[in-house]
Amino acid sequence: MMTSWALSDLLMLAGGAFLAGLVDAVVGGGGLISVPTLFAVFPNAAPPLLLGTNKMAGVWGTASAAWRFARGVELRWAILLPATIAAFLFSFGGAYAVTHLPADALRKLLPFVLVGVAVYTLHKKDFGTVHAPVKGGTGVTLAAVGVGAAIGFYDGFFGPGTGSFLVFLFVRLFGQDFVNASASSKIVNVATNLAALLLFGIGGHVWWQLGLGMAVMNVLGSQIGSRLALRHGVGFVRRMFLCVVGVLILKTGYDAFLR
Repeated sequence: MMTSWALSDLLMLAGGAFLAGLVDAVVGGGGLISVPTLFAVFPNAAPPLLLGTNKMAGVWGTASAAWRFARGVELRWAILLPATIAAFLFSFGGAYAVTHLPADALRKLLPFVLVGVAVYTLHKKDFGTVHAPVKGGTGVTLAAVGVGAAIGFYDGFFGPGTGSFLVFLFVRLFGQDFVNASASSKIVNVATNLAALLLFGIGGHVWWQLGLGMAVMNVLGSQIGSRLALRHGVGFVRRMFLCVVGVLILKTGYDAFLR
């Protein structure tokens, strides 16, 4: 089947997967690049097939970035483990719900939520610049479960900006700086991507060969992105975060009110 695809299309998909992996490794939002690329190359393909193929590529890139970050920062497993388990389980629930409930209300609300995130980050100049993680305890564990459940359900149900929301919440709720929050978000995002991939795979909505090819480029981009984040530190990740959130505001606003 791969031989029937034009070389120019494959090159475009490879470039999109690489850039998506690079951006996603730093602050999330790689889907802003990879999903439109897939839809542009295959305008007549069924959306679930393209989304499933994107998850096949993305889960490997996210896992690669998580591995790279784990070598450079100390991960807080007391927070990450409950958040990751909850995210995996609730991502299934979100994916199931989207087949029964309309997402129109969420689509219209999302740009305003993102504006709030951007304004808060800009207003608090020291937001995410200091790494002072909260100590463990029942309250922190419950908060981690809540974050994992909410973001997991959101990623399964709708999805845009999942990685960026995770970064913001790990900074806001758990006292992490942007680099550590980005590392933490990758662990949780692997779980949500894997849950979605399982659902798409069971339903036959994945081009496995194409997904594997894109995964190679996505992993390469993820490795470069995570190296950049670790090398250039909190200021670089904060600026990238605000850029990605800005693009998300424009994209989700257009989808909600102009398309």
